[in-house]
Amino acid sequence: MDQYIGKFLDNRYEILEQIGSGGMAVVYKAKCHRLNRMVAIKILRENLMVDDDIRRRFHDEAQAVAMLSSPNIVSVYDVGQFEGADYIVMELIEGITLKEYMQKRGSELNWREALHFMTQIMQALRHAHSRGIVHRDIKPQNIMVLRDGSVKVADFGIARIMDSQKTLTREAFGSVHYVSPEQAKGIHVDARSDIYSAGVVLYEMLTCRLPFDGDTPVSIALQHINSVAVPPREINPDVPVGLEQICMKAMCARLELRYPDAQSVLHDLEEFRRDPSIVLPYDNPWTGASAPQAAATVSPVPQTTSGLSGQEEVQRFQNTAAREEFEDEQRRKKGNVIFTCAVIAIVAVIIVICFMLYKNFLEQLLSPGEIHEVPNLVNMTVDEAKETIAKEYDGHFEVVCARAQYDDSVEAGHIISQTPDSGASTKSDLTTINVIVSSGIQTDDTLYMPSIVRQDYRTAEAKLTNDYGVVVEYADRVYSSTIAEGRIVSTDPVAGSPLKAGQTVTLYVSQGPEIKTVVMPSLIGLDKGQAVDLLHSSGLELGECVEVAGSESAGSVIYQSVKAYTDVDPGTEVYIQISDGSFGGNESAQREPETAEPEISAVEEPVTATPVYQISVPVSSEVQSNDILALSENAEEVTVTVTVSGEVILNVTCPKDTEQLSSVYQGEINDVIVLINGVQTKNFDCIDISQP
Repeated sequence: MDQYIGKFLDNRYEILEQIGSGGMAVVYKAKCHRLNRMVAIKILRENLMVDDDIRRRFHDEAQAVAMLSSPNIVSVYDVGQFEGADYIVMELIEGITLKEYMQKRGSELNWREALHFMTQIMQALRHAHSRGIVHRDIKPQNIMVLRDGSVKVADFGIARIMDSQKTLTREAFGSVHYVSPEQAKGIHVDARSDIYSAGVVLYEMLTCRLPFDGDTPVSIALQHINSVAVPPREINPDVPVGLEQICMKAMCARLELRYPDAQSVLHDLEEFRRDPSIVLPYDNPWTGASAPQAAATVSPVPQTTSGLSGQEEVQRFQNTAAREEFEDEQRRKKGNVIFTCAVIAIVAVIIVICFMLYKNFLEQLLSPGEIHEVPNLVNMTVDEAKETIAKEYDGHFEVVCARAQYDDSVEAGHIISQTPDSGASTKSDLTTINVIVSSGIQTDDTLYMPSIVRQDYRTAEAKLTNDYGVVVEYADRVYSSTIAEGRIVSTDPVAGSPLKAGQTVTLYVSQGPEIKTVVMPSLIGLDKGQAVDLLHSSGLELGECVEVAGSESAGSVIYQSVKAYTDVDPGTEVYIQISDGSFGGNESAQREPETAEPEISAVEEPVTATPVYQISVPVSSEVQSNDILALSENAEEVTVTVTVSGEVILNVTCPKDTEQLSSVYQGEINDVIVLINGVQTKNFDCIDISQP
């Protein structure tokens, strides 16, 4: 039996079953008993736990990815250790991978469906890249397709952790089909590498085949570097020219011709969505054909005896010749690479030497920059000096405590002297002022508080406890835009003050800059216009709006991608679904099948006679009851959980004065359990809304 199943991690997460595994970690389904929700937990494999570097990367990358907040990215909730095992707690996704979805289809996807998936993948990459996070392993196996047709990208940051392996192993064989040329070369990668891999995913969706294949990972990687893929329309003529252009531009091996960022891809995808017949206004880098020439290939022409049109045969010949010419050019370039690199290196050395000469000798003489006068900090405490600098000098100076020394004339903890002296002039954008702090009158047994501002709090605590024999306490963490998280902002007493063994020293630790968030409003029941107005007034944006079959009144919102009453970043895109009213017998809301525009069929399910129920809970009135009030009187929020026939359909935390929460359930109901802060209530409504 698996060693983790049945165990509680940190007395919080109960491991229920294994749901997946990979070359780096094993994934389990678990229940978080603190928040009463199901989660996925990824535990690092035992053979990797002996590598301290991988464990550090695993922990650091998980913390970085936890800052991401996008409806198209699998959320990371927590990271920790249990009995020496490192783990990550993530959102539990009920769905299948895009790879599994394509395998079930057994053929290429409709281009509309591929466009739908590609747009969501690029929205996830745009959000991650804006936070400085590159995925490095975009492939269908890391893309989840949910039952509502939405897409979530998983495993951000995992590829960076595996960089230390530096080998194309069996686990890497699946990834090498999607690897960018720069990854295959082992050189620096950036956001454009993810765009290349996403282009390969789009290629596979459109053609049901990979652009490059081979017997070994190395042979496939070399093809990514040296070869040009067959354009999708040669494999699947139903692919529109514009979508082929987007796919091949994203897959371009030459970085200068590839899309520079995810926003550029989204721009072209949106232009194509508005006009599927569009031919984008740039030359196709894989064939050399101009946009007008590419457009000509969609015109109807007579068929030849081979089954291909004359233009198609000419186009295929041109594509083959272009690929051969491209490969010849690559070989010629390799012959000059050593000479070019040598020239670049020599020029770089000259530039560095000139720059250093300028910075050290000429900048002060030649720069016309603004002159700042050094302030007088003598007789201030170090904390007072830093406060003065921050308020009055707009960050042009930085105060550093050089040392403390005894002084009979200056009070302990106050500045004796400074370098540079007050009144001196400087053109530097940031000038360091080194200060000497008084330790007061010297005695044989007196210790003095050291200067530990900007030090790591753990290092500072060890120093104070071991070397000075004091008791360290921590005040509530404070926001700081200038001092990194986990480092000391200030101390009580201040540096230079006398200390006694057993004395209490209070440390004020930075929690980094304050991150402004907004509260996600509830959009359920509103029409689209009201939802847009409410989002804009809350500082949020509307993402995709999809009409789906529903029992609610036509045009009303029945789903929002971000849970109500949660904290989100300003500007977050929220995706909504609106009801077409078809479950309620609104015949006019139903499209005629013979004239309707084909819908994306990724995960649609046929409308059946299954009953639909709306369950409503009057939150504020229930909180006033004695049992629940006892649990809620010291909190501003309560947690509401609704379980129908053993399935949790609602689990949200909301203000305790919320008038009502509602959720919809489709299917037969055996029982309904409603909990508010863990207390069961019978005061709720369950109404069959599937009847006209």
